[in-house]
Amino acid sequence: MIDLGHIDDLARRLSSLVPPGLREGREELQENFMSVLQAGLARLDLVTREEFDVQQAVLLRTREKLEALQAQVAQLEAQLAGAGSGSDAAAPPAPQQPH
Repeated sequence: MIDLGHIDDLARRLSSLVPPGLREGREELQENFMSVLQAGLARLDLVTREEFDVQQAVLLRTREKLEALQAQVAQLEAQLAGAGSGSDAAAPPAPQQPH
């Protein structure tokens, strides 16, 4: 959710820039500015800081798990390669095909 305090402050700043001849409708302009800003920001695909921080933490944990799994796979591959090279010496040679 967007912080309405920031939008309200921005709407107030925009309404303060209105020329003096139009100041009698200042509150109405401020409300219109606020509505336009809220509608524009709602169309954007934004997330809150809290949502961003949660997703960042999830990504960090996922990355750590992935690295641990990669290390485990590398270790298992090394064990298989070591076990495979020892059994190659005991295996009989492949038969040759006649020419």
